[in-house]
Order: sequence, then structure tokens, then C-alpha cells
Amino acid sequence: MWEILMKRLANLLTVKSLVTLALTIVFAVQSATGQVDQHFMTIYTVIVSFYFGTQAIRGDDNGNG
Repeated sequence: MWEILMKRLANLLTVKSLVTLALTIVFAVQSATGQVDQHFMTIYTVIVSFYFGTQAIRGDDNGNG
């Protein structure tokens, strides 16, 4: 159990994950203040789609779905 938790924490601290989390925080702040720019929205959508797309592919390779 402890090994699984440490592995998930290590995966969360990858550059890809940190960038996605940082952009999500920026997006949340901009949404709350009503300052979401269309260019930022496009970039954010592409990055988050890439992140979740690679997670889905990795899950299929491991048989985890």
C-alpha cells in the first residue's frame, strides 16, 4: 500500500503534471475573476487534452484501462 502511494506521488511530481496543475490553478483564478483570454483557453485545452490523452494511453498499455 505504501509503495503504491509513493509511486503515485512520484508520478504527480513529473514536469508534465506540474505544468498541468499550474495551468489549472491559473485557469481557475482567471475564471473566478472573469479574465479568461481566448488564447489562454486554447492553450490550456490543448495541454490538458495532451495530459489526459497520454494518461489514457499509458493506462491501456498497462492493462489498467
